[in-house]
Amino acid sequence: MARIPIRIYGDPVLRKKATPVDGVDEEIRTLAADMVEAMQVADGIGLAANQVGELCRLLTVNFDIDGGGEGATALINPRIVEQEGEQVSMEGCLSIPDIWEEVDRHDRIVVEYLDLEGVEQTRELTGLHSAVVQHEIDHLEGILFIDHLPSVRRMMLRGSLKQMTRSRKQTA
Repeated sequence: MARIPIRIYGDPVLRKKATPVDGVDEEIRTLAADMVEAMQVADGIGLAANQVGELCRLLTVNFDIDGGGEGATALINPRIVEQEGEQVSMEGCLSIPDIWEEVDRHDRIVVEYLDLEGVEQTRELTGLHSAVVQHEIDHLEGILFIDHLPSVRRMMLRGSLKQMTRSRKQTA
């Protein structure tokens, strides 16, 4: 079990916008490590700080998902500076368990961010990595992947989402 729990749909923190990280310090590095642990325990490939109740612009991504060998990485204050193309892929979310839906995303993005040493990085991502980072940046804006679905599809999920909210309140 991870040291920090992942917040589930219905928790108000998931709809709040995260604030920029002022400086990379030991507190941020510890939060990033705890997030990586929570993400890995949950078999996830991405996690935003809002999902663990922290409203700072920090996300973690497992860049080893396609055998790249890099492992989990933290992106601090990430921002997309270029985007192009389209892809449609199945997305799920650790905060919305057991729901998978097709979501339209950009196929290629360029993201700028600070690493855990506070050094600015620029990275080009395509395919699954691109979709994961876009999904997690959405979280930092208080946007969930279900917000990208057509209204008819969101209505069809309403019952499952209400049940998730009820279950979360009962365990809180």
